[in-house]
Amino acid sequence: MAAPSFVCQTDPAAAASPVVTVFVCANCARPSTTAESANHSRPNVPSFDWPLPVQEVMVSCTGRLQPEHVLKAFESGARLVCAVACSEDNCHHLEGSKRCARRVDHVRGILDEIGLGGDRLLLCHLPGTAAEDMALAAGRPGPAYDAAAAQTGIAAIRAEVLATLARLTPTPLDLPVTEAAQDPYQQVDTSEEDNDE
Repeated sequence: MAAPSFVCQTDPAAAASPVVTVFVCANCARPSTTAESANHSRPNVPSFDWPLPVQEVMVSCTGRLQPEHVLKAFESGARLVCAVACSEDNCHHLEGSKRCARRVDHVRGILDEIGLGGDRLLLCHLPGTAAEDMALAAGRPGPAYDAAAAQTGIAAIRAEVLATLARLTPTPLDLPVTEAAQDPYQQVDTSEEDNDE
């Protein structure tokens, strides 16, 4: 199975020290569009207006997000990881948002086991566009895109991320490396004094 294609949208200042990694579904919080086989337009990423270094990674569906992607984000220095999925009843990939929720629960268990804490992984939802896109493609009137509701949802996610980040202590991965840990070679006594017997 091929790995999901990710489009990284990182603020240059965030590239040096991302504090938060956010995986965002390309289909959430956007106006509906007709399905086309050619000339795909670039996805419209919601603007969260983060006041701190954040690495946003756009995914075609959060259901394709794997545990190793989340764990790699923590290994790369993120103190908090957030997955922003479509609402479960309006996902383009039918079960994608539900699959993401199950994986988030699984990875939270892993984070608890390894001592990072499952509370460092958030799952948030924004309105999806599957029903709207299908109605538009069929030439039927669909629900109108509610920009105000989308902005309210985006602001709520931003507030939840900031509030969670304020409660978190530094991860064990943030601790300074000791001199012993910097030396990749174990010191071994090779003198023959103890080996004469």
